[in-house]
Amino acid sequence: MQTPEIVDLMPDGRDPNSPENCCRGGLLAALAINPAQSSSSFDIVVGNLQGNSSTNMPVNLTLLAPGAGYTCSPVQETQPTVSLVDGGIRYEQVFRTWKSTCTYSSYLANKTPVCCVSMSTFYSPHITTCPQCSCGCRPADKKTFSCISGTSGSEFINALDTVRCTDHMCPLRVHWHVKTNYIDHWRVKLTVTNLNYNRNYSNWNLVVHHPGFSQPATTYSFNTTLLHTDGISEDVALFWGLDYYNTELVNADMDGVGSVSTEILLAKDHKTFTLQNGWALPRTIYFAGENCVMPSPDSYPMLPNGASTRRPLHNLILFLIMIYINFKLLRF
Repeated sequence: MQTPEIVDLMPDGRDPNSPENCCRGGLLAALAINPAQSSSSFDIVVGNLQGNSSTNMPVNLTLLAPGAGYTCSPVQETQPTVSLVDGGIRYEQVFRTWKSTCTYSSYLANKTPVCCVSMSTFYSPHITTCPQCSCGCRPADKKTFSCISGTSGSEFINALDTVRCTDHMCPLRVHWHVKTNYIDHWRVKLTVTNLNYNRNYSNWNLVVHHPGFSQPATTYSFNTTLLHTDGISEDVALFWGLDYYNTELVNADMDGVGSVSTEILLAKDHKTFTLQNGWALPRTIYFAGENCVMPSPDSYPMLPNGASTRRPLHNLILFLIMIYINFKLLRF
């Protein structure tokens, strides 16, 4: 067979002679979340080479799972792989090794985005909503409650892509709320909302790019780790759910929406921290690798006129206590 199609088996369908890390059911975990489940392998028996060392390398490698959007580079020969065999008691080197790198693009995978970002802060009554028509435009009739994602004017509650009708029409919304400003820390609430009526998102993950993550941070209701990428400062954080608590982002229904949320306490770098010009708001957000639509910077919540920064809560309380004490002294 010159053009084999290889399908990953389910974990309970593995052969006794299968490689150790085969059979993931087509699901690979992120390396930062679960390294043991982040790779899958398989064996192909080609036949006896009979001393022929001019074997041709594979061509036209195409990765179809978990969906469209992957583009693979040309196959290149690399150093033969060496691995442990016989229960780890000896090493074995293969005859030849080729490699190809496949990259994912959400623009190729989806005709329209699947998530958007909204923002709010304690220092402004203004809420920055998701940009209008981020993932499609809603029907003209504002009373329509359920819509087909990306199809204007449709209403069909049992469709696979049926979402709650909104001005942004995205199945998923990520909300970033700057909650409190302390002397040495600041607090954020991060919420992911599922507006899809027919789909749960299991083992979800979220990537947030913000310069504040270069400082120590405490996340209360999600797992988190910093992503270390060559040439990029350590200000990109990966979030995912806690086992047996919120790894499942449930679907919306007629009574409400599914959501998961956490508060994040971040230490301040006083040389860079500011509430001006939207610094406290995220730069980019990805849900399960999908680039979420960000609002325009000119729509961000702004500080009140004449305010250069928000007085930390502890300082404000101390100031009020001093006023109260002085008032009592004046009375006596």
